[in-house]
Amino acid sequence: MRDTARLGWLDALRGWAALTVVCFHLSPVVLGSERHLRIFQHIDFGKYGVLLFFLVSGYVIPMSLERHGSLRRFWVGRLFRIYPAYLATIALVGALALAGLGTLPPGLRADPLTGVLAHATMMPDLLGLRGMVRVFWTLGYEMIFYLVVAGLFAVRLHRHSGWWASGLALLALAGSRLPDGLFAAHRTVAAAVLLVGVAAAVTAGLAGRYRLAGLLGVGFVLLPAVNAHPTAESTVVASWQGVLLLAVLFAGTVIYRAQHGELGRWPAALALLVVVDCLAGAHAAYLSGPVWLATVAAVGLTFAGAFAARRWALPRALTFLGTISYSLYLLHIVVLGQVTRLVPHLADRPAPVRLAVAAVYLVFALGVAALSQRWVERPGQALGRRILHAWARPIATQRAATRTGRGENVRGGV
Repeated sequence: MRDTARLGWLDALRGWAALTVVCFHLSPVVLGSERHLRIFQHIDFGKYGVLLFFLVSGYVIPMSLERHGSLRRFWVGRLFRIYPAYLATIALVGALALAGLGTLPPGLRADPLTGVLAHATMMPDLLGLRGMVRVFWTLGYEMIFYLVVAGLFAVRLHRHSGWWASGLALLALAGSRLPDGLFAAHRTVAAAVLLVGVAAAVTAGLAGRYRLAGLLGVGFVLLPAVNAHPTAESTVVASWQGVLLLAVLFAGTVIYRAQHGELGRWPAALALLVVVDCLAGAHAAYLSGPVWLATVAAVGLTFAGAFAARRWALPRALTFLGTISYSLYLLHIVVLGQVTRLVPHLADRPAPVRLAVAAVYLVFALGVAALSQRWVERPGQALGRRILHAWARPIATQRAATRTGRGENVRGGV
């Protein structure tokens, strides 16, 4: 069975998570802030969608890395998968701002150099800057996960996912004294160092320098532990929460390893239980417990349900949403900003008007995401494949020449 068929349930989960985040951001506009906050007092659908995304990434990324068995293939695939749509979104937001149809976050206007450096690594939130699009904050944690997992693969420690998931979760639970902004006083320097570090880790992986790639990659686990909330502009509220998000990503990896027999069911169950308990317990101790308890429970039930139904035929609408989920996640806020600009004070208008505008917005957001997936994401991925093929040809030619030379030497000796 092809991978696309086997992994349709993950596409469906991605699509559902993206749609949930879209509806969460649409909710205050359509329902009004008061009704939106009433729902928010019981469950945080924004974090619900993000945690689902992280579980899916935690499941998929190690699988992708180990299937290729090469850091070069992994990094080319990842970079050409995520950066084209990301850079296109930045360009679109910048163009709208220049046209007077939007504004940049105040932190970026006040400190553009740090903003450029931070966006280059996808880590503005970890450096205390609001991203050009609010949802960019999650991409920094995804990037750190890529770096750490690639580093663990480089030093052959990638199969110990249960220890990483539970260890990070326990650190977060006991992490009220972790520094939230160790580099807050030197953000520009920190942003430059991070950019050099990311470039060095990726370059080492591309060049086959596995020891260096491992050392640099795994070292990035320290960033959210000491600098996850350097300013009030950061979405993550403290370093303990940033560490917890990494634990959730590794929890997805635990599920993958358990499913494929690389981790026993009981150790996997124990690791997942530790992550769930720490996720709920840390938020109960430091923030509002009931909201996060309901949110974590909903995430667990949703993922478990999708996993149980992984062999079923899935609705095409969900798999389509999964295909365009990345572009939808990046662009829906941009589209929503233009809708609220065209129809101001939407929350105060009659219910039929709000619902009609919401329906038009959803159709338009899905259409823009589909166009981005077709004309930005797919060409970017195709370019990555061409680069890999171009790199592979000289290597294959050299190996063939080596084999031929050895054959000639043998024949000459006879």
